[in-house]
Amino acid sequence: MNIRPFHVAFPVTDLEATRTFYANVLGCKIGRSAERWIDFDFYHHQISAHLVDGPRPKPATNHVDGKDVPVLHWGVILTMQQWNELAERLTRHGVSFIIEPYIRFKGEVGEQATMFFLDPSGNALEFKAFANDASIFAT
Repeated sequence: MNIRPFHVAFPVTDLEATRTFYANVLGCKIGRSAERWIDFDFYHHQISAHLVDGPRPKPATNHVDGKDVPVLHWGVILTMQQWNELAERLTRHGVSFIIEPYIRFKGEVGEQATMFFLDPSGNALEFKAFANDASIFAT
């Protein structure tokens, strides 16, 4: 299957902190930018950080596998090796996790490695990995 890149735009309150976080911590290449937005290459997908004025509301959560998961979140499904490398990279950079890296639904259909953290503007990101990609949509 040939998956086309997705595009997502998201609000940020500090463009320079966003640039530093996505480029230096997550390792994203910087694309086009202007006074109030920056495009990033996010694992070969295009994400656009748009500057907003004022504070952001606290995100709602749902209880999943004993953890409070931010309802509004996004991220990428990585290979297990990429996921482990990212978890180590985030730890080295001192990123605080909302949900520490762990295996969710252990021993069940849909078992997955997952971790959640916030970017500098409070956007929740989840990165996950499956031992077998066939499990991604398994029921």
